[in-house]
Amino acid sequence: MTALLGLDLRGRRVVIAGGGATATRRVRRFLAEGARVRIVAPEASDDLRGHAAHGDLEWVARRVEEADLDDAWLVLAATDDSAVNAEVAAWAEARRVFCIDSSDASRGSARQAATSRHGDLLVGVVSTDSPDPRRIRAVRDAVAAHIDAGEVDLRRRRPGEGRVILVGSGPGDPGLITVRGRQALSEADVVVTDRLGATELLVAVPYDVEVINVGKSPDNHPVPQDQINRILVSHARAGRTVVRLKGGDPFVLGRGGEEVHACLEAGVPVEVVPGVTSALSVPARVGIPVTQRGVSTSVLVTSGHAGAAPAAVAAMAHGTTVVVLMGVKALPDIVAAGLAGGADPATPVAIIESGTTADERVTRGNLHDIVLIAAETGVKPPAIIVVGDVARPDLLASEIAATPEH
Repeated sequence: MTALLGLDLRGRRVVIAGGGATATRRVRRFLAEGARVRIVAPEASDDLRGHAAHGDLEWVARRVEEADLDDAWLVLAATDDSAVNAEVAAWAEARRVFCIDSSDASRGSARQAATSRHGDLLVGVVSTDSPDPRRIRAVRDAVAAHIDAGEVDLRRRRPGEGRVILVGSGPGDPGLITVRGRQALSEADVVVTDRLGATELLVAVPYDVEVINVGKSPDNHPVPQDQINRILVSHARAGRTVVRLKGGDPFVLGRGGEEVHACLEAGVPVEVVPGVTSALSVPARVGIPVTQRGVSTSVLVTSGHAGAAPAAVAAMAHGTTVVVLMGVKALPDIVAAGLAGGADPATPVAIIESGTTADERVTRGNLHDIVLIAAETGVKPPAIIVVGDVARPDLLASEIAATPEH
């Protein structure tokens, strides 16, 4: 019978005998877990040599010797010679050090599980019969996909310390949330959500999870920021896992920094899960690259609710791509400031409403006429405004046509 244990290898010595494909594949796991890795082998793969050159691990360029195991907590016998691997396993057995024998797992005292990480949970699969790596990886991948799809309730069953997880849900399409973001939703006792972002994800949240809507619109702020901060802290202090579900990325014009500060000041553990920011993803979704070689090599992202920032005005005048969030209401002021600051009236502008959702719509014009066009077409928030040559409707088509064939 094989017992599945979790080993804490942080700062502990792992010795790997062998420098070939098996050692190369498995060393990544040990390095990710913070182990102090020593490779003992006359030759090593380019990947292992690179790790050694960067100081990630120690490479001893010779055949493995019994004394190499003296300070080891775990040994991997991964040479090309099964007899040598068996000898290494015997040395480890004599020292009461667990050993994985890559030639024959039945000769070793340990087996390495195929694992997947899901927040603070690690799921591992091992075989108790003859080793079959492809089989256990297939099971691992199927279980991981089920968990990461939000199909498993990951809420804690025992009382514990409360915490806050700030999750960027992306621009609106629920498929654009990160894997960690979806995992966090499965861990939530409470979800504090915005009006924007991938709110469709809340459909899959269990009925007994408390959902608190604190969303704002341009002219309606029913829950002020200081009250949102208090909601997060109070629920976490009550021992709950609180997911703060925010549109886009929490730290891109999303007041995520203020919420993290409030949690830390209150002594509440907080995790930040970055999201796909609408500033870059929404233009990309409609074929607008915010940077393009030969067109624009820099981009400025700004909030437009207070009008045109001086940096944005200067950027428009110098041909830098300017991406404006929350700027629909202030569009006339932004355009006027840009023109007064020296921007070319013919500079292309694209406005993408409700990006990545079923209601997505793109309105195009130039600086000299976009205000009139937006008024005539009834542009409404939420919308992303892109100012610059990258917003030309024919940009990608012309760039592709200009690329020489090889």
